[in-house]
Amino acid sequence: MSFPQVFEVVLGLILIYYILGAVVSTITKIITETFETRGAALQMYLLQIAGDKTVDLTNLPQIKALRPIRYANWWNVFGAGTEEKLVERIPCSTLVDAFFDVTGLSCKPSFSPDELTAVLNQLPESQGKHALMQWVQQGVTDLTELRGRTTDYFNGILNQAALTFKARARSFVIILSILITVLLGTDSIQLARDLWTDSALRAVATAQAQAVAARQGTTVDLNQLIQLVNGLGAFSLRFGWWQAQKGPDTSGPWSWVTFGLLKLAGLAITAMAVSQGSSFWYDILKRLTGQPVQPDGGEGG
Repeated sequence: MSFPQVFEVVLGLILIYYILGAVVSTITKIITETFETRGAALQMYLLQIAGDKTVDLTNLPQIKALRPIRYANWWNVFGAGTEEKLVERIPCSTLVDAFFDVTGLSCKPSFSPDELTAVLNQLPESQGKHALMQWVQQGVTDLTELRGRTTDYFNGILNQAALTFKARARSFVIILSILITVLLGTDSIQLARDLWTDSALRAVATAQAQAVAARQGTTVDLNQLIQLVNGLGAFSLRFGWWQAQKGPDTSGPWSWVTFGLLKLAGLAITAMAVSQGSSFWYDILKRLTGQPVQPDGGEGG
């Protein structure tokens, strides 16, 4: 086996994983934006810290101004109908200021311990209320120190909200990777065989892989994605069920068993590879083709 031949087969496979990963990323983005997954995760944690005051908190001007504007529904791409969505990201300092506003702690420059206790007792039950009450009972009555502790606390809460969203997005990616692999029937073992036995196919796949690696940024828009998918058919890679080998080359039950096991293995390899995400394979393409790797936003987060 010559290393250049192996190298070209690897590049061809990575190109397929990158393209399918981009398809998965695009669908995941549509799903998470349609169902406001990031905003829902943050809303869940805001409810924990503000309780029944959450609506008041999110309706404060400094929070409302952070709401993203997107199409009201998918069909609004034809009519440009937009609306405010759930807030998805809040700087910690902004959240602390808003929380102090909604609890009434920002209305005076200082409070006595009894005044602080009275203000906090009027708040609805929430983790934020209990945290403040605990600090006051420990003797922390200076608003500057309370603000500092609240900032540390909210930093942790916001980080938990971000991790919750990433976990949900990761689940979407894994599920979609399996579904797309099964629907298309993209068999890594068959693809590797096709690339190994066809030098012209390897050359075209290598050229397209190098072209992808030369682009800046891991994200692709819809037009670029369509061009990439069309490119699969352009160099005749059999990545779909309609192009797949229909059965073993020889007859007999063991031939069919071997064929079925290899097909399942090939599909499993593809699903696992695609679930790594397009940015993962883009970085590997960059390294293998000698292109400088630059930091990028990645996926799902």
